[in-house]
Amino acid sequence: MTCLFDTEVDIDWRFDYLKLYEDAVDAVIEEEGCPYEITVSLLMTDDEGIRQINKEQRKIDDSTDVLSFPMLEYKSPSDFSDAEEDMQNFDPESGELILGDIVLSIDHIISQAAVYGHDVQREFAFLIVHSMLHLCGYDHIKDSDRKVMEDRQKVVMERLSDDYPMLRRG
Repeated sequence: MTCLFDTEVDIDWRFDYLKLYEDAVDAVIEEEGCPYEITVSLLMTDDEGIRQINKEQRKIDDSTDVLSFPMLEYKSPSDFSDAEEDMQNFDPESGELILGDIVLSIDHIISQAAVYGHDVQREFAFLIVHSMLHLCGYDHIKDSDRKVMEDRQKVVMERLSDDYPMLRRG
């Protein structure tokens, strides 16, 4: 597993966010039964940075907490059976399946943690889990899909909370 990381902002958190990033990615991949080693990238930015990316990529001129850019198309969520039909889905050097890119706004992470009354660490992990599920083909546009995605998020967050008790809700 390769978890690429880049940042456009200073991060002064008192926890090992790179390890939590990798652990959250790994927890999703294990829960979703991905049969491949994977590559995923994370960019940390601020509200202005994510607003610009959102405007360029989605034609939405607004900031948001997280953007997900999946590289695969799925028949159904976490159905990796067609991945090998296009070898461009795999990194030629590592052989890993390229899942996609995650962009997080540090401003949103901090403000949402305060609004929801939990630690920044929990918000960070939750948004990575949420985005990873998007990279695995989940969505939340329809209520029925939202429920499935929320259930998957809950399972992964519970799994992560075994190693990170502060991720538990309430």
